[in-house]
Amino acid sequence: MPKRITVPSLFPPPRYAHASVVEAGTRLAFLAGAVPLDADGKLIGEGDPVRQARQVLANLDEQLRAAGSDLEHVVSTDVYVVSSEPAVLSAVWDVVEASALSTGPHSSTLIGVACLGYTGQLVEITATAVVPGDAEGADV
Repeated sequence: MPKRITVPSLFPPPRYAHASVVEAGTRLAFLAGAVPLDADGKLIGEGDPVRQARQVLANLDEQLRAAGSDLEHVVSTDVYVVSSEPAVLSAVWDVVEASALSTGPHSSTLIGVACLGYTGQLVEITATAVVPGDAEGADV
């Protein structure tokens, strides 16, 4: 299991850790950005970053399960949001906070960006996760 570290001399982060340490020999999954598309490639939540964040988390969960892991074993994420408004970034972060990603908690960076890869896409999350020793991913 990863060791999550919150540094006492730094400002306490809201529902994430400053660092995660994983012992050598542990299997890790490095995931491509999860996007708000359904299985047919249709954008979910057009114009709605909160709805897109929910779809992104559902897709991230599917990616993790295929690798033999889950949201609770994520050690690090980057959360990309198309916005320069702190309120929009906070609304997406509230969705992340309410998910199993915060169980760890994991280390995370929330980033406002100008655009993402798909037309209408407002949210994307990349992740690194521990693959538990007893887990067997479909493609691992």
